[in-house]
Amino acid sequence: MLNISRWFKFIEETHPWIAEAVHALNAHAQEKKAAKSKEGGSFEIALPDTEKGVITRFPPEPSGYLHIGHAKAALLNDYFAHEKYGGTLLCRFDDTNPSKEREEFQDAIVEDLALMGIHPDKTSYTSDYFEELYQYCVTMLKAGKAYADDTELEVMRSERMNGIASKRRDATVETNLAHFEAMKEGSEEGIKWCIRAKMSVDNPNKAMRDPVIYRCNPLPHHRTGNKWKVYPTYDFCCPIVDSMEGVTHALRTIEYRDRNPQYEWMLDALNLRKVHIWDFARMNFIRTLLSKRKLTKFVDQGIVWGWDDPRFPTIRGIRRRGMTIAALREFILKQGPSRNIVNLDWTLFWATNKKYIDPVAPRHTAVHEDNVVTATVKGARVAAYTENKPKHGKNPELGSKKVAYSPSILISQSDAQAFAQDEEITLMNWGNAIVRKISHSLNPLHRSTVTGLELELHLQGDVKKTKQKITWLSKEGQELIPVELVDFDYLITKDKLEEEDNVDDFLTKQTEFRTTALADCNVAELAEDDIIQFERLGYFRVDRAFQHGKPAVLFNIPTGKAGK
Repeated sequence: MLNISRWFKFIEETHPWIAEAVHALNAHAQEKKAAKSKEGGSFEIALPDTEKGVITRFPPEPSGYLHIGHAKAALLNDYFAHEKYGGTLLCRFDDTNPSKEREEFQDAIVEDLALMGIHPDKTSYTSDYFEELYQYCVTMLKAGKAYADDTELEVMRSERMNGIASKRRDATVETNLAHFEAMKEGSEEGIKWCIRAKMSVDNPNKAMRDPVIYRCNPLPHHRTGNKWKVYPTYDFCCPIVDSMEGVTHALRTIEYRDRNPQYEWMLDALNLRKVHIWDFARMNFIRTLLSKRKLTKFVDQGIVWGWDDPRFPTIRGIRRRGMTIAALREFILKQGPSRNIVNLDWTLFWATNKKYIDPVAPRHTAVHEDNVVTATVKGARVAAYTENKPKHGKNPELGSKKVAYSPSILISQSDAQAFAQDEEITLMNWGNAIVRKISHSLNPLHRSTVTGLELELHLQGDVKKTKQKITWLSKEGQELIPVELVDFDYLITKDKLEEEDNVDDFLTKQTEFRTTALADCNVAELAEDDIIQFERLGYFRVDRAFQHGKPAVLFNIPTGKAGK
């Protein structure tokens, strides 16, 4: 080692250009690494056997609306199928549980995928294959690779946990087939039974301990009606239908990792074509539930308005809050197909959205109604008048808006309280003015409340030198539009709920905050889903457009500074 070190030192001293070249190469590599990190997740993963073509699938269950976790799965499957390998994307509805599934959810999923720019090459349903799946189960029963079981649920759970064989495990083929037939008929006896794969009793991987592959359910199915009374579990039908439909690569979230050997066992047991599995980490967010069961509970208990509630992590919920589809795609694809599980902060999510909305959001003015202050402006024209001003100072393509001017204007209470006597302030979109008089309430309980102001225009003043630059509205020359501004908080108070946590113990007491305000006359022209900025108040999405007699309702859009 000593001789090698001396040799390197000799080379560096006699050939200094080599050291400089190595240093330059290292610096370049560091720059590339930093640029890659800024871009986000890397998609340079080595999916095997892509030479013969790539077919991926997105298999949603139509038992709820898509949430942001599903969006990641859908976008990754779409990316690898369409963008990276020029292959095929399948959307297959896993409709195997008539107790939970509805056509409403199915239609919503199709719509949400289209909104995200995801267009599957083919849409299918697991229910299309019920006959084939039934026959495959019969094949396994005849081969002694599955058995019928009527063990009570809690006992079965305990036996699987402790590696104890079911008392039905060694029943004869004839007995198992007879019970499966009773299940198929949905008889009183049949509904007591299920079919379990005969994998292992005590495998260290508990997912391999004789999982249930068929259940009896007499409820009608939303596509097949009363034709079937037995339904395959996801763990049974997913590998089989993947193989049947030609899927080459199954992208699954990492929580399925323990069940991957189960997936492969099914294909081996039935001698079906193999499918490559690739795991990726699911997307978790702080103070956010992505469990469909818990989200359904929130809807059913009236904790939220519905599946499109702006506090919900559903695609419809975050879009209603004001997330753009372009920003959603960028954010998710930036995470990449990493296998590292992280709890993401919503601030990063909404900061991405701000990049998209800031350049195109028209600027408007609103003043909170609570204790709003009337100010008299000396030096203003006696008669009210209007001027056309750009809706966005940096985007003339958005057009112009009307700004009204008069000697009587409205200013928010919080701004008025910040003024000092004879202070020079800036009235945005007008110019400077000097505060000549501040009137306060005579009520000793509200002595700090400002009740009136007198301002004197000083339009030759330098706007760069004023501390207070405020928004205002003319009381004359326009119809002021009543608006309701709504902000939201997280539904839960804890960053990450553990398995043993009771979600009811961590519900945020108040998650909805409404304030009334008056807005400029141009707000009357806004339509539902328009995104604007009320200057100095933030960005908003129009949830309900203004109608005479009903104020417009606008939802505050987070910008990344406050991740609510």
